[in-house]
Amino acid sequence: MADKSTSKKRKINKHNTRFEKTVTPSTRYYLERQVRDPYSNKAREEGYRSRAVYKLSEINDKYNLIKQGQIIVDLGAAPGSWSQMAARIMQKNGTVIALDKIEIDTIDGVKFLLGDFTEDKCLDALLKITPKGVDIVLSDMAPETSGTASVDHLRIMGLAELAADFAERTLKPGGSFICKLFMGGGEKAFSVSLRKQYNKVNFIKPSASRADSKEIFIVARDFKG
Repeated sequence: MADKSTSKKRKINKHNTRFEKTVTPSTRYYLERQVRDPYSNKAREEGYRSRAVYKLSEINDKYNLIKQGQIIVDLGAAPGSWSQMAARIMQKNGTVIALDKIEIDTIDGVKFLLGDFTEDKCLDALLKITPKGVDIVLSDMAPETSGTASVDHLRIMGLAELAADFAERTLKPGGSFICKLFMGGGEKAFSVSLRKQYNKVNFIKPSASRADSKEIFIVARDFKG
C-alpha cells in the first residue's frame, strides 16, 4: 500500500489541480513558453512590465534615438514597458507621455494621457502639453489577432497608417517614428510612403521578437517636417 507522500507525488505528477483542468492547451503553451523565455525572465528581474521592452532596447542601441531632454509619446502604451525604458534613459531630463484608451498603473517619470489617439480631442490634449511638438513617436500597438495572417496584416497596416498620420501631425523636424508591423506585403508600400516624409527609413526584426512571429518594426528617422 502506497504511503501518503507517494500518493501526493502522484497527484502532483498528474498536475491534478483545479487551475490546470480549466486551462486550455493554447493558454498552457503560452504560460510554459513564458516560463522558458529568457526575455520574460529578464523583464521580471529588471522590473519591466513586459518582454517587449527588449525590442525597443535593441532598436535604440542600433539607431541611438532616445536621448535626454526629448519629448517622447508612446501610443497604445499599455502595459507600459516601452514608456518605462524611455523614462529610465531620460532620467527625468525630458518628457515621456504614455497614451492609451485604458488606464495603466503609474510609471515613475511618465505622464499618462487617457484617450484614443485617433480622435482630435486626444491630439488637442497632447498639443497643449507639447505645443512645440515631440521628438519621437513610439508604437508597439497591434490589433486583436484573428488567426488569419492576411486579415491580421491588413489590420495592423491600418493601425500603422493611423500612427504614421499622428506622427506627421506631432513630430518636430528631425524627429523619429518607430512602429510595429506584421510582414505580409503592405509594409513595402508603407515604407515608400514614409520615405516621402523622413530621410531615413529602415526595417528591423529585434532578437526579442519570436522567431515564428511575422512581427517587424519600421524605424523612420529625420522627419522632414
